[in-house]
Amino acid sequence: MRRVSALLIAALVVVPAAPASAAAASAAPVSAAPASVTWTVQPATAEGPDGRRWVERTLDPGSVVTEHLAVRNFSDAPASFTLTAADGYLTGKGRFNMLPSDRKSVDGGTWITVRESVTVGAGKTAVVPFTITVPRDATPGDHPAGIAASVAGRQGTVQVESRVGFRVLMRASGEVRPALAVRGVSASYERSWNPFAPGELTVSYQAANTGNVRLDLADRVSTSELFGLVSATGASVRGELLPGGESSATTRVGGVWGLGPVRTTVRLDAAATASTTVTTWVAPWPQLFLLVAAVLIVLAWRARSRRLTALLEEARREGARSAA
Repeated sequence: MRRVSALLIAALVVVPAAPASAAAASAAPVSAAPASVTWTVQPATAEGPDGRRWVERTLDPGSVVTEHLAVRNFSDAPASFTLTAADGYLTGKGRFNMLPSDRKSVDGGTWITVRESVTVGAGKTAVVPFTITVPRDATPGDHPAGIAASVAGRQGTVQVESRVGFRVLMRASGEVRPALAVRGVSASYERSWNPFAPGELTVSYQAANTGNVRLDLADRVSTSELFGLVSATGASVRGELLPGGESSATTRVGGVWGLGPVRTTVRLDAAATASTTVTTWVAPWPQLFLLVAAVLIVLAWRARSRRLTALLEEARREGARSAA
C-alpha cells in the first residue's frame, strides 16, 4: 500500500475562532482525512489554546522546556489522532512544511518529544504537553520543526494520512551569523523590434541562506548600459529562507535597450546582504537596421542631389551655347 502524507501548517490555516477541515483546506494533491473528521491543532498553555500561531523559543544548549498543543475536534463523533514531530523545511513555493512520516528527522524534529496519540471527544478540545530538549552540543542558530496531529484514511486502495499542525521555531543560543549568497545568475534579453522601444531582460538566480538563522528576503535586480548612462531596476520581496536553504527566483526588468554590453547586478537584502554582477552582450539589431536605413537614405539623397546639380549645370551650358 502506498502511503501519502500532507501537512497543513496552522500558521496558514488554523485560527482560534474557526474550524479547519483537512479535506477542504489541504494543498496536497490527494484527498485528506475522511470528510467526517474536522480538526485543528494550535499552540496552547495547560489551560487551553493561547492564540499563538506557532511556537517560537530561544533556548540554551542542554535546556529542557515544556510546551502544550491543543487538538480541537469539530466532528460529531470522537476521533483518535496520531501526534508526531519532524524537521521543518520550505517547499518550492516557499511554504513551511515538515518531513513526511516516512523520512527520518535529523535536526529540530528530534528535539521534540510528544505522546504517540490522543483521543478527543466530539466537539471537545484536548491539551497535550510536549517537551523540547536541546542537545548540549546544539549549534547556535535556528532549528525549525513542526508538530502535527494526523488521521489515517483510505482513498480506494490507497491509505492516506492527513496532518494538521504548526511550526515550532527553535533557536539555540550563541553567535547569530546571518549570511546570504547569490548563485547561478543568468540573463536573457528579449528585444523589441521597434527601434524606439526598449526590450526586457529576464534574470534567473538562486538565493542561498549560508548563515544559521532564518531570513526574510528582498531582492533588487538592476541593469546598466552605455557606461552607466542608461539603467533600469526591478525589485520584489522573496519571503523567508531557512538556514541551509535555497530558493530559485526569476525577475523581469523592463526598460532595457540592449545597446551592447548590459551589466546586471542581483542584490539580496535581509539581516545580511549579497550581490553578484554578470555582463550580457546584446547586439542592438533594430537600432543598427535603423542606422543603416538612415545612411542609405542620406546616400540616396546626396546622389540624387548631385544628379540634379549636374542636370542644371548641363542646362545652363546648353543655354549659353544656344545664345552664342
